Amino acid sequence: MAKQLDYMTMREIFSRFQAAEAEPKGELNHVNAYTLVVAVALSAQATDAGVNKATAKLFEVADTPQKMLDLGEEALIDHIKTIGLFRNKAKNVIKLSQILVDQYGGEVPNSRAALESLPGVGRKTANVVLNMWWHYPAQAVDTHIFRLGNRSGIAPGKDVVAVERAIEDNVPVDFQQHAHHWMILHGRYVCVARKPKCGNCIIRDLCQFEDKVL
Repeated sequence: MAKQLDYMTMREIFSRFQAAEAEPKGELNHVNAYTLVVAVALSAQATDAGVNKATAKLFEVADTPQKMLDLGEEALIDHIKTIGLFRNKAKNVIKLSQILVDQYGGEVPNSRAALESLPGVGRKTANVVLNMWWHYPAQAVDTHIFRLGNRSGIAPGKDVVAVERAIEDNVPVDFQQHAHHWMILHGRYVCVARKPKCGNCIIRDLCQFEDKVL
């Protein structure tokens, strides 16, 4: 695990990320807060591309909790059966849709605690929704961010919560809104698990990773 980078180095790193892509976007397709919750919940142990393919037609017919309940679990399974763990995910989507109808008037709540209380919605999913839909500077830590944070020194931590806190504590506030998107994209396409593309990395001179692949 690398040591936490200092403030000025952090500013330089995120300035470079911002210069390369000022407004990074999440790659899961959605049309409202509800479909974002569903898409992120379905993305566990699945690729964004695979989820987008499965939800393209699903969200045309079920873009609200009530429409999802009307569709039903078996029909939902038909839409998402190409995604890993689809049966369990379908059960969770139906359950969370029922809770949203019964307890929240069909609306998606905008508090982390309320989101995390929904079946199939963990801290990462809640943070993605808070960040992408309500523009709250929540940091959703996935495997890409965990790897990049520890390799580089941007956000070292022994678990995802520690990495999340390291981002919140050490990334300059003016970069917080987009921090996790920059990190996800960099981890997904440059700082990959095997043979990271250090030769194409815009922060390689600032990164503490000792085994750079040049």
